[in-house]
Amino acid sequence: MKHIQIPLAGLLVSLALLTGCGPASDPAQSSGAPEAQLVDGPPWFATFRVVAGAETGQLVLATNEGQAGEVYVLNTQELTLDAPVENGELINVYYDTVLETYPARFGGVTRVEHTETQRDDRCGLYLQVLEDLWDQNEGLRSGTEQIGLDLSGLTDLSESEKSALIWAFGSAHGSFPVSGTWEELVEEGYIDGEALYWEDGVFFSLTGSAEDTFDAQIWRSGLGAYFYSDCTAQLQEDGSWSYEVGAEAIS
Repeated sequence: MKHIQIPLAGLLVSLALLTGCGPASDPAQSSGAPEAQLVDGPPWFATFRVVAGAETGQLVLATNEGQAGEVYVLNTQELTLDAPVENGELINVYYDTVLETYPARFGGVTRVEHTETQRDDRCGLYLQVLEDLWDQNEGLRSGTEQIGLDLSGLTDLSESEKSALIWAFGSAHGSFPVSGTWEELVEEGYIDGEALYWEDGVFFSLTGSAEDTFDAQIWRSGLGAYFYSDCTAQLQEDGSWSYEVGAEAIS
């Protein structure tokens, strides 16, 4: 069972690695960003994918090509930016410290730098799919307090992006989400595997990729589920995605 919450020891290791990556590598070499001067101490910098929150200035970030659980939140409302930050873009964040919270937060942010890479908001695509399923049938989510998500079948997101997407969706609906397959959530006691029912929760899963096709579902019980299958997605010039559902089913 892979919960989105990670042990403090694991978080400290991730934060130490993130901090260490500042002086060890230059994001300009891989991102196309202006060359940064490397220093022996703070401010450090690291490259992040903006998963959500650009509209409000409360950015949910995933480390570029990062591991599961590496999720960060950055408030840009009090920062001076040379251009608005958009969901789906890669940015370099310069900071002094990382606070030991989940998601992790930055201390002493001195600069947010836009990179010259192509914007790709496929996390926004999958968030929209989840929102569409959420709105599909109010009865499926009525009275729910918990949200479970299985993104293990998505092949075109990093583990960090999956964790950030899960956090962003759960947070948007006032829930601390749990991550795992249906079988894992049964084993952990969230879902009643014999009655085929999640009394106070709802389960989502996504499989496939934006480049090929993907499937999505919302599940509450053996007799309460809605499915999208053979969905196709189209990348727009601005880096956003649109999608069409191939077929729909209800149980």
